[in-house]
Amino acid sequence: MRVVVLSDTHAPRRWKSCPPAVAEHLRHADAVLHAGDVCVAPVLDELAQYAPVTAVLGNNDGPDVAAWGAPETVELDLAGLPVAMVHDSGPAAGRTARMRRRFPNAGLVVFGHSHIPLDATGDGVRVFNPGSPTDRRRQPHGTIGLLRIEEGSLVQARIVEVT
Repeated sequence: MRVVVLSDTHAPRRWKSCPPAVAEHLRHADAVLHAGDVCVAPVLDELAQYAPVTAVLGNNDGPDVAAWGAPETVELDLAGLPVAMVHDSGPAAGRTARMRRRFPNAGLVVFGHSHIPLDATGDGVRVFNPGSPTDRRRQPHGTIGLLRIEEGSLVQARIVEVT
């Protein structure tokens, strides 16, 4: 299973439409995860043209994103891998232990909010932040995440530059 992971697209201020470099990865996706701060629900509809989308609410998301179906947290099974998603995982200090307590069954926790790409493992859980494809803040590039999951295992996780 090929999964494209996005966060913090901040439409329409930053995401006017799907950037071509992001669309190229979406064309090969089996699933799309959006870790919040979509800001407007039409972005989720746009992403759903490529593959099924699961999203969570971010602190900048309005009622239309909630009405689209984005909860504050979600836990799902992707090709046998238990995955949890939340927008804000809190401070960097103690993050893996905190995510392990919050999502005890997850092998992978996807989050956003900081706009800082991260792939880290600790306390029996892997945490993954794709960064932002459109609002890079102090990062050198806009980024997304790509996951490859096979038979319940995360066999590859990459942060990919798209700007």
